[in-house]
Amino acid sequence: MILLQTSPTKRVEISPTRSPGPRRQRTIAESAEVRGVGMVTGTPIRLRFRPAPADTGVAFIRTDIPNAEPILARVESVTGTARRTTLGSGKNQVTLVEHVLAALAGMRVDNCIVELDGPEPPGLDGSSEGYVDTLLSAGTTLQNSRKARLSVSEPVTVSQGNSTLSIFPREGDDLLISYLLDYGPFSPIAPQSLTITINPDRFQQDLARSRTYVLEQEAIELQRQGVGRHLNPSEILVFGPKGLIDNRLRFSDEPARHKILDLVGDLALCGYDLVGHVVAYRSGHPLNVELARALTRVAQRKA
Repeated sequence: MILLQTSPTKRVEISPTRSPGPRRQRTIAESAEVRGVGMVTGTPIRLRFRPAPADTGVAFIRTDIPNAEPILARVESVTGTARRTTLGSGKNQVTLVEHVLAALAGMRVDNCIVELDGPEPPGLDGSSEGYVDTLLSAGTTLQNSRKARLSVSEPVTVSQGNSTLSIFPREGDDLLISYLLDYGPFSPIAPQSLTITINPDRFQQDLARSRTYVLEQEAIELQRQGVGRHLNPSEILVFGPKGLIDNRLRFSDEPARHKILDLVGDLALCGYDLVGHVVAYRSGHPLNVELARALTRVAQRKA
């Protein structure tokens, strides 16, 4: 069960504001491609970013499915959060979308059509770096519409078991994220914490290169289920009982950084520039999406 909590004595006020100072929306200046192998299926995938009109948002289109409807990157489209975020239903699904969404949100590309000829984006190296580099090469174009902001005047918290995820009020007009990672005293991954302001420069420098990771027993079970059978520890961060297997960290706290990267991608599903301080303790995709969903519901009530 996921619990939503707000202040018991004060009402929450969340309002999508268009003044003062909301930024202009952006799309890419030209189309750009990324090719690679899907991390889940191991099949070759071609992904193409295309410019989109103002107020379109991000939409995925499966070009391998005739007349497939666009899948909007919004919380209403989420159909799975088990170890990754999945959008769409039936055959018209796209899974493991968070790394693409993080790159778009982190670099502030608001409107984009994402075409792909398979059920998932290319996995690349498990990070968002390849997508960020592609978006930078495509360039961006300012659009006339403004990007709505979403700010909180009281905390909003979602929780499940020992995991919690909250957004707190914050002065200014940006988003700060703190992640506290703790797998317990006997885990090969040491407890880590990181706080970072989310903007294009910081995302590119401090988050985009961070890769996804698994524990060795998790990797064995996933491959038994047919997920990522083509991968080996040199291609993904796998932590065994004695630490990282056949690989080297890019940052000493790379797992915590990747958790924030995933948060950026999942929270983009609410469709707003968030203003506040997000504090995460052991959260993953289910709580990330639930907070995006909670913020969307409250914003709709206040509209």
